[in-house]
Amino acid sequence: MTARWVVDEVQPHRDLNITWQSISLLEKNQPAEDSDYYAPVLFTHKLLRVIEAIRKGEGEARVKDAYWEFATRIHHDKNRQDSFDLADALATAGFDAAYADAFDDESYDDVIRAGMKIGLDLAGDDVGTPIIALDDDSGDRVALFGPVITRVPTTEQSLKLWDAFIAAAQIPGFWELKRTRTESPEFGERPS
Repeated sequence: MTARWVVDEVQPHRDLNITWQSISLLEKNQPAEDSDYYAPVLFTHKLLRVIEAIRKGEGEARVKDAYWEFATRIHHDKNRQDSFDLADALATAGFDAAYADAFDDESYDDVIRAGMKIGLDLAGDDVGTPIIALDDDSGDRVALFGPVITRVPTTEQSLKLWDAFIAAAQIPGFWELKRTRTESPEFGERPS
């Protein structure tokens, strides 16, 4: 939801140059292999390998295309590890089918961990995803976990939220805002 908020509502109205960075919930949370959580996060970790192969092969500009297609299938179409057609997803997003080879290529795990380290070094290890990093008014790199949203706000609300997020990220000593989540994400219409 945060990605859709930034791309659909904020980026058209703010001068943003977005760099997508991988964060693996498998690496971050280290679930036991016999837990119900393990298979889904192993699957998405393997999709991150494919995304990193795309970054390596086609550059940063194409990372969003892969992320968008994979996330749309997972969240909108409910295609999970048992029904996700990676070859079709790659073809739909305009990628060579050979990128599917990265799915089981553990050599990309170091790249994923290095990308995670960038965000976690800035935001701290006791956070999850999303992490948004930016340069503050002094030119220093800062980051915050969040915002965690369950639906994309209107454009006006989105810009207010963005501006507040940017302001909070620049305040030394600011750490956290939080309230209990009482609703599941509402993904809205399937992006095209």
